Amino acid sequence: MRLHRLTVSAFGPFAGSESVDFDALAAGGLFLLRGATGAGKSSVLDAVCFALYGDVPGTRRANRLRSDHAEARRLTEVRLELTLGGRRLQITRLPEQRRPKKVGTGTTVERPQTLLREWAADAGDGTPGWRAVSKSHQEAGEEIHRLIGMNREQFCQVVLLPQGDFARFLKGDSEERGKLLRRLFDTERFQHVEGWLAEQRRVQEAAVQAGRRRLRDLASKAEQAAGPGAEPAEGWVPAEEDAADLTAGVLGWAAILRSGAAEQFTVAGEALAGAEEAQRAAQGERAAAEELAGRQHRHRQALLQADRLAAFEPEAARDGRRLAAAQAAVGVESALRLHEGAAEAHRRAREAERRHRKVLAGDGDGGAGSAAAGGPALAEAGAAELAEAERGLRAGLVRLEAAGAEERRCAELAREQRSLDEERRRADEFAEEAEDWLAEYDERLGGLQEEQNRARSAGALVEQLDGRRVELSTRLDAARERDGLRAEIAAAEPRAAALRTAALDAREYGLGLRERRLAGMAAELAEQLRAGEACRVCGSPEHPAPAETADGRVGADDEERARRAQAVAEQAWTAADQALTALRVREATATGAAGPEGADALAQALAELDREHREALHSAEALGRVEQEIARLSADQDRRLAELREARERAAVRTDRLQALQHEQHELAARVAAARGEAASVAARAAALERLVERVAAVAEASRACAQTLARLRDAEGELAEAAAAAGFPSPEEALAVLLPRAERERLAARLERHRTESAAVRHELALPDLAEAAARPPVDLSAAAAALSAATDRLGRAHAARSAAAERCAALASIGRQLADLAAELAPALARYGRINRLAALAAGTSTENRLRMRLESYVLAARLEQVAAAASDRLVRMSGGRYTLVHSDDRGTGNKRSGLALRVVDAWTGTERDTATLSGGESFFASLALALGLADVVTDEAGGMPLDTLFIDEGFGTLDEQSLEEVMDVLDGLRERDRAVGIVSHVADLRTRIPAQLLVRKGRRGSTLALAGREDA
Repeated sequence: MRLHRLTVSAFGPFAGSESVDFDALAAGGLFLLRGATGAGKSSVLDAVCFALYGDVPGTRRANRLRSDHAEARRLTEVRLELTLGGRRLQITRLPEQRRPKKVGTGTTVERPQTLLREWAADAGDGTPGWRAVSKSHQEAGEEIHRLIGMNREQFCQVVLLPQGDFARFLKGDSEERGKLLRRLFDTERFQHVEGWLAEQRRVQEAAVQAGRRRLRDLASKAEQAAGPGAEPAEGWVPAEEDAADLTAGVLGWAAILRSGAAEQFTVAGEALAGAEEAQRAAQGERAAAEELAGRQHRHRQALLQADRLAAFEPEAARDGRRLAAAQAAVGVESALRLHEGAAEAHRRAREAERRHRKVLAGDGDGGAGSAAAGGPALAEAGAAELAEAERGLRAGLVRLEAAGAEERRCAELAREQRSLDEERRRADEFAEEAEDWLAEYDERLGGLQEEQNRARSAGALVEQLDGRRVELSTRLDAARERDGLRAEIAAAEPRAAALRTAALDAREYGLGLRERRLAGMAAELAEQLRAGEACRVCGSPEHPAPAETADGRVGADDEERARRAQAVAEQAWTAADQALTALRVREATATGAAGPEGADALAQALAELDREHREALHSAEALGRVEQEIARLSADQDRRLAELREARERAAVRTDRLQALQHEQHELAARVAAARGEAASVAARAAALERLVERVAAVAEASRACAQTLARLRDAEGELAEAAAAAGFPSPEEALAVLLPRAERERLAARLERHRTESAAVRHELALPDLAEAAARPPVDLSAAAAALSAATDRLGRAHAARSAAAERCAALASIGRQLADLAAELAPALARYGRINRLAALAAGTSTENRLRMRLESYVLAARLEQVAAAASDRLVRMSGGRYTLVHSDDRGTGNKRSGLALRVVDAWTGTERDTATLSGGESFFASLALALGLADVVTDEAGGMPLDTLFIDEGFGTLDEQSLEEVMDVLDGLRERDRAVGIVSHVADLRTRIPAQLLVRKGRRGSTLALAGREDA
C-alpha cells in the first residue's frame, strides 16, 4: 500500500481545503511531519484512516470530524489517492453533517457519502481516467478491506504505529499484552474452540448426569413395580463418582426382580381359575332360586287381583247404565252449544253498545268546541243517523289537517327566528372581539420591534466581544506561559551556572595536565630510549644522561581522559545554555504577546468579558423568538381582519332573513287562528274531532253488531227444540239433565273396558300349571343364595386383581428391563465421549495437570505470535541499541495463580542477564517499543496475507533519545527506506529537522490550520 495524495476540506482543524502530495513528500523515503502542539499533525493520520475505513483511530474517535473554523456551506470531505494491490484507487468520503438549506432558512442533515474510483486506461470514452467502482459504504469498505487485508484496529497499530500503545505493551503485564494481540491477530476462532470444547463438556456431562438420573429413576420404578417384598435397589445403583460402568449391577438386579414377578404371576393364575369355577356354580343356584320365587310371586298377585275385580262388579253395572243414557243425549249437545254461544254473543254486543253510547253521551265536555257539540244528541240516534254524522265529521277533519300544517310551519318559523337571532348576536360579539384585538395591535407590534432592535444590538455586541475574548484568551495563555517560563528560567539559571563552572574547572584541569605533561615530556621520551637505537629527537645512538621520571608524571591516557571529561562538561554546559537561551527567547515572545498585565488581571478581565458575552448572547438569542412573534402577530392581524369582515357579512345576512320570516309568520298566524277556533291549537281541535269521529263510528258499529247477534240467537233456540225431539226427549231440559261431558263419557268407557280386560287376564294367569305347581312348593330363601353368590364374586375379584397386578408387575419390569438395556447401550458411547471431551476441554482451558504451563489455547496461539514479534523486533533492537539488547518471549508463569504465556523479557548482552522490560530507561524504552511496533507490523502484514505496506507513520517519542541512540534509530529507519518504503515521522525534536530534508509543516492560526511542504531552510 502506497499513499499518493490526500485532500481534506473542513476536516478537524483544517477550515479550508488542504492537500498533501505524498509522492513528492516521500520521494526520499523519509519525511517529517511537524508543527506546533494542537496544530493538527494527528489529524492528517486521522484523515488517512477515515478515508480508508470511514472512522478515525480508537483513541480519537470521540473528536468531531467537522472543523469548527469552516464556513457553514463548505462540506467536510476527505479524498485519498493510493495504490492497493497494484490498483490505483481514489476514495472520497463525506461524514454525516449539517449544512444550510439550499432554499429557505435553517439547516438540514447531509447524509454520509462514499465514492470509490479506480484509474483505468479506458474510463468509458476511450481515454484514461477515473472509473467509478462503487457508491455504497458497505461495498467500498469490503473492497478496501479485501485489498489491505487488515481491519481498522490492525491498520492503526501497523501503519500509524502509536508509540504510547507500544510503550504500555512493552512494560505491561500479560493481560494488557493479550488485549492488543487479540485486536491485531484473529484469535477469536481459538476462543470459539475453547468455548465449544467447554460447551461440549457441559453437554456431555449433562448427558451423563441425565443418564445417571434416568438410571436412578428406572431403578426406583423397578423397585416400586416389584412390590414391598422385593430386594431393594440400594447397593446396586453406582455412586456419583463412579462413571466407569453405571448399569452392570442394575441389569442383574432387574433380572432377579423379573424372575420373582413371573413366579407370582403363575400362582395368581391358578388361584383365578378356582375362583371362576366357584363363582359360576353360585350364579346357577342364585338364578334357579330367583326363577321359583318369581313364579310364586305371580301366583299371589293374581289371587289378589281377582278379589279386587270381584268387589268392583256392582259399580261397573251402574257406570254402564249412566254411559248408555249419556250416549242417547249426545245429539242435543251440539245444538245446545250453538244456543249458548249465540246467547253469549248477543249479551256482549248489547253491553258494548251501551258502553259506547255512554262514552258518546259524555263527549260534550271534551273541550273540542263546536266540533263536539253534537255528541250527547247522537248518543240516542239510530244507525242511519250515526252513519250520516260520521261522514260530516270526517269532512271537517280533512279541513283541519291543512290548518295543522300551517300551524306547524308557524312553529318552525319561530324556531328559525330564534336561531337566526342567536347567530346574529354571536356574529356581533365576534366582530366586537376582533375590533378590540385590532385596537391593541399597534401597541403590541411597537413593543416587539423595540425588543427586536435590542436583540440585534446585542448580536452586534456579541461579535465584538468574540474578537476581544479571543485576543484576551491568547494574551492570558501567553501570560501563563510567560510565568511558567520564568519559573523554569529561575530553576535553569543555577544549573547552567554550575555546569559553566564545572566546564571551566574541567578546562583548567585539562590545561594543567597538558602543562605537566609537556614538562615531563623529556622523561617520557627517555623511557623510550634503547641502547644502540637512535634518539627520536637528536638521532644519536648514545644516551649519556637521559632525563629521569619525576613523581606524579602525566601520561597521554591521563590527558585523553581529561580531554573527554572536558568535552562532556562543555557539551553539558552548551546544552544547558542553549536550553536556557531557548527558554529566554520563548519568555520574551510570551511577554510580548501577553503585554504588561499579569495573568490574574487578565483572567479577571476575561471572566468579566465572558459575563458580558453571556449576557449579550442571551439577549441576542431572543432575536429569533421576537421575529417569530412579529411574524405571528402580523399573521394574526390578517386573520382578525378577515374574521371581522366575515362576522359583519354574517350579521347582515341574518338580519335580512329575520325580516322575511317575520312577514311570513304574520300571514300564517291569521289563518291558523281562524281554523283553531276556541281550541288551544289546531292540533288540539283536530284531536278532539278525531276522538268524536271514532266514538260515533264505534256506536254505529256496536248497534249493527247487536242486531246481528239477536237474529242468530233466535235461530239457535229453534234448532235446540228440534234436536231434543229427535233424540226422544220431551224437552231440551230433560236431555240436558242426563247429558255428560265428553271427557266424562270417555273416562267411563275406558274404566269399563279396563275392568273387562283385567278380569280376563287374571283368569288366564290362575289357569297356568307352572304357577300352580310353584305355589304348592315352600317359599324360596333368596338372601342365602345372594350371600353365597356375593362371597364367590368377591373371591373372583380378588383373584382377578391379584393376577392383573402380577401381569402388570411382569409387564412393568419387562419394560423397565428393556429401558435399562437401552440406557446401558446409550450410556456406553456417551461415557467414552465425556472422557475424551473433558480431557480436551481441561487441556484447552489450561486447568489440566497435563498442561504444564497452565496456558489456555488462545494464549498459546498469542504466545506463538508474540514469539514471532519478539524475534522480528530483536533484529532492529540489536541495531538500535548497538548490539546490547534483544527481546525474548517467556513462558514463565506469573505470580500467584496467574497463568503463563505472554511474558516479555529483555536480554542485556553487556551483563549477560535477562531482566524485565520495565527496567529500561526512557530512551531505551522508546527504541524498544519502536522495534516492537516495526516487528509487529511485519508479523501482522504476513498474517494479513503479505500485502506490502509502502507507507508507515511513527508518532513521537524521539525526544527521549541521546545523539548516539538517535543515530542508531535513524539507521534502522534508513533500512526501512531502503526497502522502497516511505516512513513518516511525527515529532517536535529539533535535530530531526536538520536530519530529514522532506518535511510537512502544519501551521495553526485563529482561522484554522494549513499544510505546506517545507525543507531544512524552513526549520
